[in-house]
Amino acid sequence: MEGGTPPADPRSPPMPSPLLPKTIMGYVLRTSGKHQIGLAVLAAGVFGLTSVPLEIQRRIVNDAIKNGATQTIIWLALAYAGVALLEQAFKLGLNIYRGWVSEDAVRTLRRTLRQSGLHEPMRRDVAREAKNEASNDDDSETGTHAAMVVSEAEPIGGFVGMAISEPLLQIGILASVIGYMTFLEPWALALSLGFLVPQMLFVPLMQGAINRRAAERVTTLRHVGGDIVSRGVPQEEGIERVFELNMGIYKIKFSMNLAMNFMYHAAVAIALGVGGLLVVDHKLQLGTVVAVVSGLGKLNDPWGDLVNWFRELSVDSVKYRLFVEALEHHVRREGLVTS
Repeated sequence: MEGGTPPADPRSPPMPSPLLPKTIMGYVLRTSGKHQIGLAVLAAGVFGLTSVPLEIQRRIVNDAIKNGATQTIIWLALAYAGVALLEQAFKLGLNIYRGWVSEDAVRTLRRTLRQSGLHEPMRRDVAREAKNEASNDDDSETGTHAAMVVSEAEPIGGFVGMAISEPLLQIGILASVIGYMTFLEPWALALSLGFLVPQMLFVPLMQGAINRRAAERVTTLRHVGGDIVSRGVPQEEGIERVFELNMGIYKIKFSMNLAMNFMYHAAVAIALGVGGLLVVDHKLQLGTVVAVVSGLGKLNDPWGDLVNWFRELSVDSVKYRLFVEALEHHVRREGLVTS
């Protein structure tokens, strides 16, 4: 209601739900289910074109340059530019659509908070301060509510736009490129797996460590918000703890990025060494080596993006769980739902 949440009427039935789904993927489907289909179609358009530039590169190096066919080189170069432009057009549409879906989800979250009466504790706190009344336990809750409205809704809603289309896009690119490389040279499959499999082992472990710190960071920031409301300034230990948690996240995150980049460059070095020897022995065409090395480059970016998506899913799932718990605690406290 516009004027605030009325007291619960004991004669009226309680609200039967939680206000939000229990999981972040449930929230994704509730708020944007039909839009996820459109995003998936655009993602399919992007990864469907991924391996085409690799084949054009191979043909330019192997056929056109070797045979000195000037007109063929020009047509293949134009085809490459056309495919690249079409791929970027699909990406532009995908990114704009994702942005709209994400912002709509953030708006929906904030409206849910407003409709649940979360502004009332903050309004009561302002009124109490104006009357110079003593602070009470509402201060901590008021800080939590302020953090939820201002900052916590943003990353949760932002994940909605990429929740399904992002893994679909990146897995599609990986499958397309690996399939094409394997078609060219079977040993490229072993090279690709050697590049990806070790990362499948250490990335989840390191991400788990990030998640634990992210969960504690959310809780600590809520306490800092409560301190600001009740005392006007945050406690020093809260500020210091947030700093320590952020630094821990940075160290793990960038160490993981270093390990991933090392695996990529090691795979490129092997491709150049093995491919170069085969070219010298006339067992492989130069254009195939170029295509394999380019393919590894096209594996590195989507794999990194897929890891980032997994990171966002893990961290935002924690944030969403804490968000829902805080919201349900509030509506129970206000007598809006039964436990």
